[in-house]
Amino acid sequence: MSAAARAVVDTAALRHNLLSVREAAPGSRVMAVIKANAYGHGLVEVARALADADAFAVARLDEAVALRDAGLAHRIVLLEGVLRSEELSRAAALRLEPVIHCPEQVSALEQASLDNPLRAWLKIDTGMHRLGFPPGEAVGVARRLMASGALAKPPVCMTHLACADEPEETVTRSQLAAFAGAVADLPGDRSAANSAAILAYPESHMDWVRPGIMLYGVSPFEGRCGADLGLRPVMSLSSPLIAVKDVPAGGRVGYGGTWTADRATRIGIAAIGYGDGYPRCLGSTDTPVLLGGRKAQLVGRVSMDMIAIDLTDAGDAAVGDEVTLWGADLPVEILASRAGTIGYELLCGVTQRVAVSYV
Repeated sequence: MSAAARAVVDTAALRHNLLSVREAAPGSRVMAVIKANAYGHGLVEVARALADADAFAVARLDEAVALRDAGLAHRIVLLEGVLRSEELSRAAALRLEPVIHCPEQVSALEQASLDNPLRAWLKIDTGMHRLGFPPGEAVGVARRLMASGALAKPPVCMTHLACADEPEETVTRSQLAAFAGAVADLPGDRSAANSAAILAYPESHMDWVRPGIMLYGVSPFEGRCGADLGLRPVMSLSSPLIAVKDVPAGGRVGYGGTWTADRATRIGIAAIGYGDGYPRCLGSTDTPVLLGGRKAQLVGRVSMDMIAIDLTDAGDAAVGDEVTLWGADLPVEILASRAGTIGYELLCGVTQRVAVSYV
């Protein structure tokens, strides 16, 4: 018996979710966002499963290098761009497409001596106030980029929406209006829509959409699960029971004895904890797990390597049985809500000691 926690990634679900993006935005090309190890699902494996995407987006150069080393020939966009001249040269050699979002990057391009011109994306800050140029500077920056001789084509203009996951939020429409005004006199493609905007703001779709979390079957909206939106969860996280024991009424379980049995209770110990990315804070909430399709409750604090589960009403659960922490029948959004966070964080937080398999 292996005591390791494991994650199973459903590549058919990835392809289903990509098709859902295309159905939602039929007139747009799709840039699949696979940064942060594809939100914890495995960078190269996910890219191969999403081979029908029109481009990939990663945050950093090393992620793009890993895709090229794996033989992926797609367009690859570097969402944080590059700063150093040697990185710029490498990006050009690998046919990567950096996002230009600050004056230093413009200067680097103007001073670059590249063997081959590259494609680039120009980021406009319409209200996120994280990366990008003010709308009033868009035309001037675009002209400088084209005059540099370092670009093969006019840059694709893009912005990022801060509140698209709040469908009634007027900020999104204000951002879209600011973006339209900023780029009205510029040639080239446009891109604004993230997962939430793809689903909630059709007017944001433009030439390119940039789905992230929805590709992994997770809802970008609070209070909703991916299945509510026609998406299929991609990751299932599970671990076996490594011990079953009886705790008398009044017995306390785990570090600090924070949970006390109010009756004679069967307790199961599963081999997963915060060392695997299962949040410690879940030990202080009403957190479900699944055993053989039946719900059971977490009890006591989450340890580094183990959790305790009340098995009293879980049938004949035994050592070796698999415990599902999240998956198709227990959406990660539910666990995220219990943890006071979002599904993105739980998926990205799965650590390297969790064995990952692909089906």
